This record gives sequence, C-alpha cells and structure tokens, in this order.
Amino acid sequence: MGNRGPTLEDVAREAGVSRATVSRVVNGVRNVAPEIQEAVLAAVARTGYAPNQAARSLVTRRTGAVALVLSATGGSFTARLFSDPFFGRVVDGVLPVLRERAVQPVLLVAESEPARAQLVEYLRRGGADGALVVPLDEEDPLPGMLVGAGLPTVLFGRPRSGVRCGWVDLDNTAGARIAAEHLWAAGRRRPATIAAPVTAPTARERLDGFTAALTALGAGEVPVERGRFTEESGRDAMARLWERDPGIDAVFAANDLMARGACRYLAERGVAVPGRVAVVGFDDSVAAHTAAPPLTTVRQPVEEMAAAMTRLLLTHLDTGTPETGSKLFEPVLVVRESA
Repeated sequence: MGNRGPTLEDVAREAGVSRATVSRVVNGVRNVAPEIQEAVLAAVARTGYAPNQAARSLVTRRTGAVALVLSATGGSFTARLFSDPFFGRVVDGVLPVLRERAVQPVLLVAESEPARAQLVEYLRRGGADGALVVPLDEEDPLPGMLVGAGLPTVLFGRPRSGVRCGWVDLDNTAGARIAAEHLWAAGRRRPATIAAPVTAPTARERLDGFTAALTALGAGEVPVERGRFTEESGRDAMARLWERDPGIDAVFAANDLMARGACRYLAERGVAVPGRVAVVGFDDSVAAHTAAPPLTTVRQPVEEMAAAMTRLLLTHLDTGTPETGSKLFEPVLVVRESA
C-alpha cells in the first residue's frame, strides 16, 4: 500500500467481496447478510481502513452526528445548567448509545430567541442528523421550530399540544402521589410543598399530583412555595413556609436540590429532620445522597430515559420515517433517612 492509506478496494480484496458490498457495510446499509458483514468488518480491522466521513456523507446524506440541545426561555438558565446534576445524568445516558453506533454528539445551547433561530438554521444546513432536546420551559418554542423545519427531533418530556415528535417522560403525577402517600402513611398530617417554577414542564404534574393525593386522603389546604430548582431557592422557600406555618410536619420538594436546601434551613433553625419535619425530594440525584440527612426521594431514571430518547432518534434516522414514538417511565420511591 506504500504511503497511501487502505482503500475500499483493499478491504474488498481482503474480504473476498465486491467494492460495492464493502461500501454498503461501512455505510450502515442493512441489506447485507450477517456473515458477509462480519467478513467485511474483520477485513476493515485487519487493513486499518478508516472511512472518509466527507465521502460517506455524500452517499448517505448523514453527518454521523446528533445534536444534544439544552433549551430554555428564562434568565437563570446558565446557573442551573452548571449546578443541577440532572444535565450530567442526561449526558451519561446519551453518550453510551451514540458510541455504540459511532455517532458523535454535538452539544448546543439555546437560551434566547436569536440563539434558537441560529440553532435551527445550523441543523437545517446539515450541522447534525437530528436533535435530542431537553426543554426547560413548558412553552419553549424550539421543539415546534425543529419539527416545523422537518428536522428529526425527540424530546426529554412530552411535547406541548400541536408538536408531533418522539418523546420520553416520567409519570410525574404518580411520583408526586407516592410521595404524598408515604408521608401520610408515616402520620404526617400538616404537609407542605416546594414546587417547581411555574414555567417548568414538570411543575403542574408534580404539584397537582401531590395536592390531589393529599386531598383524597383527607388533608386540608397544602401550603405551597415555589423554588427555582436550586438549593438556595429551596432554602428560601422553606423559610417562607416556616414563617407562614411553623406547625408544618412534612415537606415535599419538586427536586432534590430544593429538598436539600429545605433540610439546610431546618438545621439552621434547630428543627430535627425527620423527627420534627420529614422531607422528600424528587429525582434521586447525587444531591439526595449528599443531603443531611440523606433524602428519601422519588427516583427519576434520567440515564435510562436519556438512553431511550437516543434510541428513538436513531430509529427515526435509520428508517427515514417520521418518529412519534414515546416511552413513559414509572417512578419509584427510594426511602432513606429524611422521611
């Protein structure tokens, strides 16, 4: 081979097949017998052949990349991005599935109207084959913009009305309900909640699921304060709840960081957790393990959900047909020391 790298012809000779067959295998075409595919891949390994991505893209019209998009319309986006373990868990779920298929991730952030427009144009011009979108606001227009541009799109969370694309989600209502039932079964009769920001996609389900379950059990009005998914906002919300009603004996927070903040405020006031006030979080993130005491929490299997989201998109790209499939995950209560 001299100084040149191995070619398709070299691989074809090594495998004893035609150049066209090698091309079909390396470009992921499915109509190749398994034994021939195995022989070609073995020949690729022996020769050290590396497909030319630019040439492959001309044939397949695929870039070999998928965009992971974090999108928000609010002003506190950057602070949450770097403080909330949720985003790292999404990445941990996405990457192994992409690596299995030798697909590269492209991380994109859309935090404003101009950024969203630029992102859609970038993808429309072939920046990536499709988008895995994590919207942080219920009314985020980006999913609709991507679908409207004809771009393969799968969401973490259900799309708003009128947007047809694939999605994965957790049954947030059921998760909040099991938190309420756990606290009630433990004899807590004056529960309160630290809800998510009103714009968050999960806010309504987690709040309504908690309050509706308690109403069904015979509880009176449930005090509500809202946080911003951060530990400090959870601490401040707990302070407001305590000022309103120091007789509270249980708190359910819409994520673990806010629950950890609630525990911090109660510790500052000398209020025992769970002796005086029981605390339940949501997510089962690293924040649940590092809280004092460790949090009872509703587990959201973020890594599994992100992996499922990725597989939905790859299926869409492989088949070339519109993908509107979905998967709803069931929550599980993880009982630790806080409740």
